Amino acid sequence: MSHEPRALLDYLPARIGASADLPWIPSSTPGKYAKPLRFLADDRGFVELLRMDPGLTMPLHRHTGEIHAYNLSGTRQLCTGELIGPGDYVFEPAGNVDWWKIVGDEPMIALVVVMGAVEFLGPGGTVRLRATAQTQRADYERYCREQRRPILDLTDR
Repeated sequence: MSHEPRALLDYLPARIGASADLPWIPSSTPGKYAKPLRFLADDRGFVELLRMDPGLTMPLHRHTGEIHAYNLSGTRQLCTGELIGPGDYVFEPAGNVDWWKIVGDEPMIALVVVMGAVEFLGPGGTVRLRATAQTQRADYERYCREQRRPILDLTDR
């Protein structure tokens, strides 16, 4: 393997985003917010910071693709009883169904990579709401328009 420096043009351009410039988008659930970081092309998934206040519950949901979640602050308790705190990582395979709640006094913030969709389930397992890259992007753009903020290009291409 050669250790010769590569020509600068041989490298793919990085897409660097300053998350401090991005807004926290409130959800329809008071105390739950998402800060979008990237929307994957072809509705493959999305990357976000998720923030939820103490006492909130993430309702029963199913993942159509895998999920990677890294807790930055706060604690959540999985439906299995496991506590996930700062520095903990959770992998959920496609098809996983779960719910969890925020415990303790501190808001939970997690970096979440969502592949596919998150389907929120109602009685009998009916899908009552789907979160996809497309729906998350629409929420982000709507919020920016309402708040008169610039809409940044957060799509990978």
